[in-house]
Amino acid sequence: MPSVQRGEIWLVDLGYAAKVRPCLALSVPADDADRALVTLVAHTTSPRSSRFEVPSSVAFLKPGVFDAQNLVTIPTAKLLRRLGGLPADQLREVENAVLAWLGFRQLDAG
Repeated sequence: MPSVQRGEIWLVDLGYAAKVRPCLALSVPADDADRALVTLVAHTTSPRSSRFEVPSSVAFLKPGVFDAQNLVTIPTAKLLRRLGGLPADQLREVENAVLAWLGFRQLDAG
């Protein structure tokens, strides 16, 4: 079972309809007593100009966004390989968008 750290980007098999795509790990690492699950936010190269989309700029990803409305919790067995990490400032932007989507805070105006 892969060891997943918050802020890492993994190539993930999300199933037939959602494809294999990069996803950002948002959950904290599980210990041996926890189920082998990870919560992710998916990356897409087809943005829809939603206020919950966060542009990403890392060399190993195609231009696109992390979509805070596309959260998924899956078994770690669906993780294919680690692609890299998201810089702390970009991770904070994704976290803020997810918190806004879930109603925990207002989305910053810019």
